[in-house]
Amino acid sequence: MSTELDILIPVYNEGESILAALNALKQHVKTPFQVLLCYDRDDDTTLVAVRNGPPFPFIVRYVKNRGHGAHGAVVTGFEESTAPAVLVYPGDDDYNAGSVDAMVKEHRDGAEIVAASRFMSGGCMVGCPWLKAALVRGSAFLLFRVARVPTHDPSNGFRLFSRRVIKTIAIESTVGFTYSLELLAKCHRLGWKISEVPVAWYERKSGTSRFRVLPWLPHYLVWFFYCFATATRLRKPASVRLKESMGEAASRG
Repeated sequence: MSTELDILIPVYNEGESILAALNALKQHVKTPFQVLLCYDRDDDTTLVAVRNGPPFPFIVRYVKNRGHGAHGAVVTGFEESTAPAVLVYPGDDDYNAGSVDAMVKEHRDGAEIVAASRFMSGGCMVGCPWLKAALVRGSAFLLFRVARVPTHDPSNGFRLFSRRVIKTIAIESTVGFTYSLELLAKCHRLGWKISEVPVAWYERKSGTSRFRVLPWLPHYLVWFFYCFATATRLRKPASVRLKESMGEAASRG
């Protein structure tokens, strides 16, 4: 059976907590999908837990990071993905699987990016450290209300991307999850459809978070100001950096 969706999960010593996330996907996702577990090291505890755990009714592929850190894991996963839609999904999330089919529906309806939003009606963010919460909420408000980026939650790494986005738009970011804001900013500048669905977010209780607030902040600011340049019409769609020979694909639609 062909899959409509690749669920890309960057992992780092998630241990048995990954089984809860995979079981939630099994129970709630009706869309045909496969999982790509993107890992750094062969001794990652996530791999041991999945290999020693019960079988799943979907394919689980193990994708070793060809780069470095969270950024490299996701980019490698993009390169290995094949489905029309690719969802980057948190390895510790066992409570949002019920939102996946809704995200796929938005993609079927023409969205090139579907953002999982903590800040729209029906979403929430609970237990977030105060500094991270202030930065995330403040930037989200400014990008949505002032820069007119069409999602209430532009920085969330939990996001669905179309094959068109992955094949066409060049990723210039090099660290962390900044690629997610970058692709959103570029998709918006190109005028491609962006949609969102509400999700919950709870501070993780197990495993190790890869998110680094202060070291990554300057990299996020690049794309933050990129969005404002789009809103003020200082930069046009033609300024979006595309992958080689993909300019024609970007100009369609």
